[in-house]
Amino acid sequence: MLTKIKNIYHEYSPKFWLVVGVSFIDGIGGKMLFPFFSLYITWKFDVGMTQAGIVLGIFSAFGLLGNFIGGALTDKLGRRKLIIFGLIFSAFSTLALGLVDELKALYSLAVVVGLFSNIAGPAHQAMIADILPEKQRAEGFGVLRVVGNLTWIIGPSIGGFVANRSYFALFVTDAVVSSIVAILFYFLISETKPEASIDAKAESMFQTFIGYFAVLKNFAFMAFIATSILMGMVYLQMYNSLSVYLRDHHSIGTQGYGFLMSTSAITVILLQFWTTRRIKFRPPFMMMAFGAFLYGIGFTMFGFDPLSVFSNTLQLFIWEVSLRGTYIWFMGAVFIITIGEMLIMPVSQALAANFAPEDMRGRYMAIFSLAWAIPATFGPWLAGQILDNKSYNPNILWYLGGIICLVSVMGFCALHLKLGGQKRFAATPASVQSGAESLD
Repeated sequence: MLTKIKNIYHEYSPKFWLVVGVSFIDGIGGKMLFPFFSLYITWKFDVGMTQAGIVLGIFSAFGLLGNFIGGALTDKLGRRKLIIFGLIFSAFSTLALGLVDELKALYSLAVVVGLFSNIAGPAHQAMIADILPEKQRAEGFGVLRVVGNLTWIIGPSIGGFVANRSYFALFVTDAVVSSIVAILFYFLISETKPEASIDAKAESMFQTFIGYFAVLKNFAFMAFIATSILMGMVYLQMYNSLSVYLRDHHSIGTQGYGFLMSTSAITVILLQFWTTRRIKFRPPFMMMAFGAFLYGIGFTMFGFDPLSVFSNTLQLFIWEVSLRGTYIWFMGAVFIITIGEMLIMPVSQALAANFAPEDMRGRYMAIFSLAWAIPATFGPWLAGQILDNKSYNPNILWYLGGIICLVSVMGFCALHLKLGGQKRFAATPASVQSGAESLD
């Protein structure tokens, strides 16, 4: 085991491991707060998921604008400065969010926070793409997923405990962690932006922003983004409306939800790197399709409770036993979703990086953020239209999610037929497999 870990460590540059370590620290603070934000809004301001969805939508809509600005600035100014700025701003804005007492003020603050907190997003993605060669990107993003999910074990478990006593403490902790990470980033991590060509150096800031049109004209890339948006519309429900659904319709509170998220994280930690090493020998777009198919199965499962049906029909189970059975059923759904997630996350990030020319990585990564920004903008509000409407069966949300995931499956299969033959989107040759297996 120690030899395997040592071999994996030496496969990547020290700078990569520095970025991983700093991201781990930052992730702990964020994962303490983020999964419980919908619960906080509905509790603090005594509103339903629809109003919470509007707040989350404002964050995402202006975060989308911030991503576009950040993508161009990443290509023009570099990665490091924007990341440090984003961390410092995040610290102050998180405290402000915890101090707001009126919903209207939260709407206004969401505009500013969304705009500036997300400006460093493309810089993070571009820095990893800079550090890792093309053949290591999927595995490198897989390593980041493992480390990131370690924070899902620590963050939500602590966050659920703290949230039961003081939501404001979550905001303070996240702000402190962001400040510490900004200091570490300043002293430990240097710039990674590749040396620009003479033409790129002469490019004005206006021309850099105009470069987005070249990205939008890449039909294949935009088809990839559109398909990912559909899938993301379903996937992100696990991190906002699911917590409210479990609380209101299955009496599962913050700690129960936090444990489900930790279960997902443990699965990723145990299996992500092993999975990523093996799927690199498979066509990446087909791996995306398979992952979306697993999403469809897992999210549809949230709409079913077979143990409850048997309990009502046969009158064999007392309420407590049925509740435990329902929770185990939901754990199974989360496990299936997590398997799909382990396929999709590293592969999608590697595909986006491989689409991008070296001097346009920031802008391509900014457009790639649409795959999450658009679902985050509209998904919670749309979910609220179902969950808050008493005339609708709340399980409809999960049935629709399953259908949308199947549409995504077809989209990724079509992309495979169109692009799968290109070298940059091809699977790693089988001749390399024996070397990878020797490290496992």
